[in-house]
Amino acid sequence: VRAQGDTYQVVADVSQFEPPDIVVTTSNCHVAIQAEKVAEDGTICDTFTHKCQLPEDTDPLSVSCALTEAGTLVITARRR
Repeated sequence: VRAQGDTYQVVADVSQFEPPDIVVTTSNCHVAIQAEKVAEDGTICDTFTHKCQLPEDTDPLSVSCALTEAGTLVITARRR
């Protein structure tokens, strides 16, 4: 978690996954990133999991995420 001005930022490289394969959840100042790549036969061939705790002064309603064209997931949250 990096602080930049009045926001916090979490960055993850998920370039090997398609956008529908990526799930981001938040709960109690925790952010979880999960991604799975499913092969044509239905088996899971690649996974990614990352969990981190946001600082206590994070505004929980301000958490948002964006996926860049290069496959970098950027999660941002405002500080209170």
